[in-house]
Amino acid sequence: MIIHSASFIKSSPSIRECPKPDKPEFGFIGRSNVGKSSLINMLTGWSRLAKTSTRPGKTRTINHFLVNDSWYLVDLPGYGFAKVSATQREEWNKASENYILKRENLICLFVLIDSRHKPQPSDLKFMEFLGINEIPFARIFTKTDKISAVMLQKSINLYDNAMLESWESMPVTFISSVITKNGRDEILGYIEELVTNSQL
Repeated sequence: MIIHSASFIKSSPSIRECPKPDKPEFGFIGRSNVGKSSLINMLTGWSRLAKTSTRPGKTRTINHFLVNDSWYLVDLPGYGFAKVSATQREEWNKASENYILKRENLICLFVLIDSRHKPQPSDLKFMEFLGINEIPFARIFTKTDKISAVMLQKSINLYDNAMLESWESMPVTFISSVITKNGRDEILGYIEELVTNSQL
């Protein structure tokens, strides 16, 4: 897929304020500071499209970006650690949960996982939540340039083994690096396939 245009549309505190659900939508979510905004910028080729920060919890709303005037890329608040109050975290989690469960034009949710760490309970619990609610999702292992190929495969295997305790098969999985742009063509190709097959 060639990205001809990408533009920020709006930030919404809840699903009620989101744009009209008339285009295919792809959500990006993960633990705080997993690299969502950086990945979005890498995929679209616009370095400042999504705001990035080294401080966890930068994304606090549901952020819509229109790509090629034909589909939405959505940056969702991260889950897990963030230096905010428990009440604020709960508000973010509720907004994301409502969006995931009720957004009728959500085609696929991309769950970002930091490849440098062992399986995190919050990641496993979140993906289990998606499975129970039959939400289509794919995994993206991020920051893969920071570890060796051997360690990357070990990290993926550890997640697979943990998930296979309750899953029959693994979801579609990608590896990515915003530094080397590894995974960009594969992820965009997958999105293009889903957009083509979408009824929207």
